[in-house]
Amino acid sequence: MRLFPLFFSSLLLLALGTIGCSPKDAATTAAASKREVSLPTIAAGAKGFSVGALMSSNTVYVFFDTQCPHCGHLWNASAPLQRKVKFVWIPIGMINATSKAQGAALLTAANPAALMTEHETSLLAGQGGMAASSSIAPEIEQAIENNTQLLNSFGAESVPFMVARNMKSGQTVSQEGAMSTTELGEFLGVDAP
Repeated sequence: MRLFPLFFSSLLLLALGTIGCSPKDAATTAAASKREVSLPTIAAGAKGFSVGALMSSNTVYVFFDTQCPHCGHLWNASAPLQRKVKFVWIPIGMINATSKAQGAALLTAANPAALMTEHETSLLAGQGGMAASSSIAPEIEQAIENNTQLLNSFGAESVPFMVARNMKSGQTVSQEGAMSTTELGEFLGVDAP
């Protein structure tokens, strides 16, 4: 009889885990005053790195934590769409201290896209991702803290958290959690390869 509740508890945790990574104290995020998700606010207030079609008129903002495997899956799913869309990946520090150090390494890398691919490959293989110095320049640390506060101000409860303009409808759309390439294409209003 004891296995029955354990089985359903495990299923619930598994289902929740497939959506995205959440802060350990979700009540803190949920209690934050929620502001409207705004593309201009993100463009003006967030610091990230850009990949994809850099001249594209459509920008997708992705708040992510370097220790979140769901973010790694979204990174991989977004790769086929990078010829059509500009992605700005915005690191936050939510899961643990390693998140901030790895986010800082990405923000200061000469080639953040290559480092991100290397990092996500390692993370998804269960190896923890890239090694990163815990010594972070104050302005980079502040930028990651500002990114985290901005994400929290939207009332988001997990990462990855995406904000974009759907190219077909023209509407601003937001989404928590990872998606397949096809789902991401539909979300963005672009045809997936």
